[in-house]
Amino acid sequence: MAAQEGPTLIASVQRAFRLLEAVSAHENGAPAKQLARETELPLATAYHLLRTLVHDGYVRKLDDGGFVLGDRLGSLRTAGRAQTLLSRVRPALAALRDDLATAAYLTFYEEGEIRVAEIVDSPRTPRVDLWVGFEDAGHATALGKSVLRELDEEGRREYLSRHHLADLTPRTITSLPVLLRRLETPPLAPAVTDLEEYALGTVCVAVPVYRGSTPGSLGVSLPVERQDRLQEARERLLPVASRITRSLSLTI
Repeated sequence: MAAQEGPTLIASVQRAFRLLEAVSAHENGAPAKQLARETELPLATAYHLLRTLVHDGYVRKLDDGGFVLGDRLGSLRTAGRAQTLLSRVRPALAALRDDLATAAYLTFYEEGEIRVAEIVDSPRTPRVDLWVGFEDAGHATALGKSVLRELDEEGRREYLSRHHLADLTPRTITSLPVLLRRLETPPLAPAVTDLEEYALGTVCVAVPVYRGSTPGSLGVSLPVERQDRLQEARERLLPVASRITRSLSLTI
């Protein structure tokens, strides 16, 4: 019987990772010769790999010839932390999807914009067609309005000064005074609704969540025929949002 083959490994990738590990061990940088010696690589191989890593931003070459980690790795670390956080809350969104038979959404207010962090849906509970990005539709979605409601007055007005209240459907609120008034006194507070304001045939409800001091929102979308279930969805969303806020705050 033939011996079972192991996984196919790419040697050049392994060598590049060994070099990155060696570079990371030297806070003030290390020259190529030292890195080649520490990784037991031929000097020519080390040079070729370092040149590639520098080109792609994973390593930076100092004026004295030493090599340190590049900025690209910092962005990977940030993205990795975000993925880890989302992996911890994704089961809660999946439970909402299954319990309410709806798609579930999570957003955060980052760098002055309302951004979708996660959507959990299924073929039986499809997401809303995001035909207009949240950057241009915060005023028309329950998720966006929930975030706006959590901003202080100055932050809210600053955001709205940068975003036109586009008329997305006949039910979209395009009057700033009316929008501000609705944000102050939503009928299902602290939940906020979207009653076909973003897309005809769809209603949504969202409640606030926080990642540390960063506001966000947790919401679900329903066909307009199920609008009478918005109150039920609100009651289900509130405790889940509290758990998500605690989970995200404890891991920052």
